[in-house]
Amino acid sequence: MSDAHATHQKHPYHLVDPSPWPFVGSIAAFVTAIGGAMGMHDKGYWVLFLGLALVLATMFFWWRDVIREANSGKYHTSVVQLGLRYGMILFIASEVMFFAAFFWAFFASAFYPTEVIGGIWPPADIVTFDPFELPFINTLILLLSGCTVTWAHHALIEGNRRDLIRGLWLTVLLGMCFTALQAFEYSHAAFGFTDGIYASTFYMATGFHGFHVIVGTIFLAVCLIRAYQGHFTPQQHFGFEAAAWYWHFVDVVWLFLFVAIYWWGA
Repeated sequence: MSDAHATHQKHPYHLVDPSPWPFVGSIAAFVTAIGGAMGMHDKGYWVLFLGLALVLATMFFWWRDVIREANSGKYHTSVVQLGLRYGMILFIASEVMFFAAFFWAFFASAFYPTEVIGGIWPPADIVTFDPFELPFINTLILLLSGCTVTWAHHALIEGNRRDLIRGLWLTVLLGMCFTALQAFEYSHAAFGFTDGIYASTFYMATGFHGFHVIVGTIFLAVCLIRAYQGHFTPQQHFGFEAAAWYWHFVDVVWLFLFVAIYWWGA
């Protein structure tokens, strides 16, 4: 058999080379869990920070290798990209279940308030936010960011690199504005995380969403860097597509949060 036939790929699937990152990632997750337990028992948080640093390093190097496979190795065939899309869809579905649990806790407490909180919802000692002040502004910011990321996506499909970069810049800046306004809102809240069931469900739902906004902003910022480096083409840009899906998911969840918790729940 000739060398050409010996090295010819007989299928469109990507057989991944041996990688240290799954093992390193599991060790990092274990160290993070141990560090969190130590911190909760007043043993300090240095192990937790070490674990988080290892998790971030694993993410950086692992995704660096995936980008190299896509760009230099040309391993991301149409079949591989289809599998990646299915994987992203399942990941977002698992995130939906997280928020479903938070909404369940909120609505269960709202529909059936116990005597402990006075039998009313919100509890009498809770001063809620006005939904049409900062929460409404943040809603407009996220809706606008959904438009700008869609603009960037269409520009990418049309091969318009300039508008792709412009749209990503605007989306990242809007994500940062949302996070800053939510931090400002939290700093002026009339209740803390431990002030009853309303406060706990409010901060868990909105805070978990805020964490997703930060992750999505970083995701899009990485896509912006890759756009400057010319990694995306109209035919192959799953990294950007996944970031856009994630960002639209964040948008939709916020609309439910705004209507259910800020407006109806107050």
